[in-house]
Amino acid sequence: MTRTLRAALVGCAVLALVPAQALAQANPAAWPQATSDIKADPAARFGQLPNGMRYVLLHNATPPHQTSIRLRIGSGSLEEADDQQGLAHFLEHMAFKGSTHVPEGEMVKLLQRHGLAFGPDTNAFTSFNQTVYMLDLPESDEDSLNLGLMLMRETGSELNLDAKAMEPERGVVLSEERVRDTPAYQAALAQQTFLMKGQLPPTRWPIGKVAVIQNAPAQRLRDFYQTNYRPERATLVVVGDIDVDAVEAKIKARFSDWKGVGPATKEPDVGPVAARGLSAQVVVKPGSTLSVSATWTRPHDASPDTRAKEARDTVEALGMNIINRRMERVARGDNPPFLNGGVSAGDELKTVKLANLGINPKGEDWKGGLIAADVVRRQVLQYGVQPAELARAITETRTQLNSAIEGATTRRTPNLAQQVIADVDAGDVLASPQENLSIFEQAVKNLTPAQVDAAIRTAFSGNGPLISMITPKPLDGGEAALVAAFKAAEAAPVAEARVIDKKPWPYSSFGQAGRVVETREVPDLGVSFVRFANGARLTFKHTSYRKDQVEIAFDLPGGILTLPRDKASAIWASGALTQGGLARISLEDTEQALAGKVYNFNARVGEKDFVLSGRTKPENLDTELQLMTAYMTDPGWRPSALERSRDIANMQLDQLDSTPAGVLARNLEKLLHSGDARWINPTRQEVKATTLADVRALWDRPLAGPVDVTIVGDLSLEQAEAAVASTVGALPTRGPAAPVLAGADKARFPARTAQPVTLTHKGRADQAIAYIAWPATDFYADPQETRALSLAVAVLQDRLIQKVRIAEGATYSPTAALRASETFPGYGVVSASVETPPAKLDSFFHNVEEIAAGLRDQPITADDLDRARKPRMEQIEKSKETNEY
Repeated sequence: MTRTLRAALVGCAVLALVPAQALAQANPAAWPQATSDIKADPAARFGQLPNGMRYVLLHNATPPHQTSIRLRIGSGSLEEADDQQGLAHFLEHMAFKGSTHVPEGEMVKLLQRHGLAFGPDTNAFTSFNQTVYMLDLPESDEDSLNLGLMLMRETGSELNLDAKAMEPERGVVLSEERVRDTPAYQAALAQQTFLMKGQLPPTRWPIGKVAVIQNAPAQRLRDFYQTNYRPERATLVVVGDIDVDAVEAKIKARFSDWKGVGPATKEPDVGPVAARGLSAQVVVKPGSTLSVSATWTRPHDASPDTRAKEARDTVEALGMNIINRRMERVARGDNPPFLNGGVSAGDELKTVKLANLGINPKGEDWKGGLIAADVVRRQVLQYGVQPAELARAITETRTQLNSAIEGATTRRTPNLAQQVIADVDAGDVLASPQENLSIFEQAVKNLTPAQVDAAIRTAFSGNGPLISMITPKPLDGGEAALVAAFKAAEAAPVAEARVIDKKPWPYSSFGQAGRVVETREVPDLGVSFVRFANGARLTFKHTSYRKDQVEIAFDLPGGILTLPRDKASAIWASGALTQGGLARISLEDTEQALAGKVYNFNARVGEKDFVLSGRTKPENLDTELQLMTAYMTDPGWRPSALERSRDIANMQLDQLDSTPAGVLARNLEKLLHSGDARWINPTRQEVKATTLADVRALWDRPLAGPVDVTIVGDLSLEQAEAAVASTVGALPTRGPAAPVLAGADKARFPARTAQPVTLTHKGRADQAIAYIAWPATDFYADPQETRALSLAVAVLQDRLIQKVRIAEGATYSPTAALRASETFPGYGVVSASVETPPAKLDSFFHNVEEIAAGLRDQPITADDLDRARKPRMEQIEKSKETNEY
């Protein structure tokens, strides 16, 4: 993805500090901006220690008092030797198993005592070319910063890598390998092997080889550690509510003595891009999703990050955007030839440049889908893009980049830290949002359709095309049939695309603005309540958590409380509402009419309400509310939208049987609610039998009933009140709410089972999930008791981690959870689950019973309670600093 388009999606925080270039001068080759005409973000401090370790520091106060630390090691699975496949990832696990100054088993506890939850606040990942360790500190005080930097320094060179500690962790890594090994994963590996024929990445997937994980001696792990975890390969990122000078001094004091041991790993030879013509591959994976793709390959562009390179990438990306718009129009039409289709282009793992055309066919007519998709691609290759299409693509990207600038000062710290890591990994200059917009404007200045046409033709050139099919069942004729089908697609006639006229937005007025009949303030919450003459109500709260962001929800009473307990509902097909557009304008034409606006729309069915939601910025609030009000009063209900929802549902049903997680997801809510139909996933027969009338019967009554509008964000009450008055407030008096059915507020936990309920999946024989649940009560029965129970469940999870993961190495991610209903009196669930081989299921149930008995019969220690309570309190404090909360 080109920088400007990536930046449009993620943005970057800016606060004036010292110039980046001043610190880069110490080593001109240390940072890409030293040899680029792209200006680095002046808010960032870039540095490099004499030992070669680089660091990036950014002051960012959203949320306040918090800091994110990332340690990036510029080595991953590509640096592994043949007998080390999987050890880069294994080493990431071992970083939590003890070091010179942190005894084995104490790191997680140490973090918990400082309010960090294992997983959400402290984690790591390994990819092909990097390993990244992540800490999100809830406080930026001296003690927390010292702890975070100390742990990162320990990770750099002080890990114990004890052979005894390595043994149980083998099982944890193997558990992760089992969880990942889905049909989709297997298909992706096979496809990468095909596209990167003869190159290194397909032989070095980060999860590695089972035999290596099971048998590698500790010395080979130490070898990888010493040759790759070296200061010259490390980049430390600290973003947060920090004193940059003070943190820089801490880094120099703590990391300057880090020295590599022995020779470093050589840069991996990824191999040349294979010269090939038309080739085909058929990958048969039961449980996979049927897909067909055509890919063209060229050598990786290893040139430095400059404005000229960004301009080339931007023009190419705009061309792909235009083709994707055309694909989307086809997929949304009546009787579409494919369910999803699209194109993409970009460098893959700094190894090969790919341009791809891919589809998920509708049903099994993959030939028709392939022909239709390739016709769209060749339309552009033969006749070029239309000026209006290019103008729209530029406008939409510019809007996103401007939004990134407007929201820059309230970019959330963890997201910003990840953005820095992404730029470091890509070798890009970390630029400010203003610089990213400047790069984009330079790239599109005087840009013509002919230049975009040339970029698209270049992308779809080179080696190939390489035709790949992923299919759940064998293909008659195999690869030869696939090649013949692509040749037929290439021979299909192509007509010039019709010009799409921009239609006017027809929902700008809903009548005379509604009259306010009551306003009430709750000062201690900072909340205002407004009631309009037609019965609509507005709840408003101003926040500054995200600059120029506004969250909106329409709450319509009802939800599953209005649905029968003995009959399947059409909840699964609610996408027919959102995808069906509006009565006076289609979804595609809506997107065209509102191009350049920031808006969003979603719909869902809750336990006690139907919810329409959106997100926008203050200047587009009127448009957002017009859109949401139009969906509430005049939805399109197009049959094609239901067909699309039906096809998506069938595709998902095909995949569920192939993994334990899929089978559990399909059956769990039915089991936990004693067969209540409101929680049962539909069968294929029910999906087929659902009509548009069924979906309308679900939504028509709530859409016409009472509405509570909630608006939270960076705007004034006067702005919110005026926008609601001209939309929801201007409607006729709302109808009555859908009635709650008799007994609908009853939810029944199942009876105790003497033996575990056994469900069967069709995946690997060594894959299984164990799940156990106990009844609890609802939240409002005793909120204080519920809070206490949530802490007990946190202790349960911690003890499961200590016993099942750390001590026994039986699983990657044991979990425990509490659900205390806020809708159904007396209903709640405490649960524990684990992924583990079938042979260890009995052991898990025994361990859970033993831990539960200990919680019941023995007092929780002060340390247990402290390590459960502090992360939970910090999570609450974090969530309070968001509009979503």
